Amino acid sequence: MGLTKNNKRKRIQYRIRAKVQGTTSRPRLSVFRSNKEIYCQIIDDLSGKTLVAASSREIGAEGSKSEQAKAVGQKIAEKAKAESISSIVFDRGGYLYHGRVKALADGAREGGLQF
Repeated sequence: MGLTKNNKRKRIQYRIRAKVQGTTSRPRLSVFRSNKEIYCQIIDDLSGKTLVAASSREIGAEGSKSEQAKAVGQKIAEKAKAESISSIVFDRGGYLYHGRVKALADGAREGGLQF
């Protein structure tokens, strides 16, 4: 019996987390994508705290899911700038770097975050 889609994603996620570590100087931007919404948070793994978070629910963005993801990326960059965070490490959360995940990353880059 093969692995389910979620189990495959969890395996990929653990592999990524072994390599990508958020520090105080470069925290981790973690992405979660559901069928309807997209969520992201900037995490300091050393202290185990979420510094900034944003979601498509919070901003109430209109348009396609990719446009909403881009707006969330810009919102998280705006909040990160307010917390004086300029450089991050990107954690795609086991999802392919394509579509909504890529749109969120592009929006964050446009907002001024350095990956």
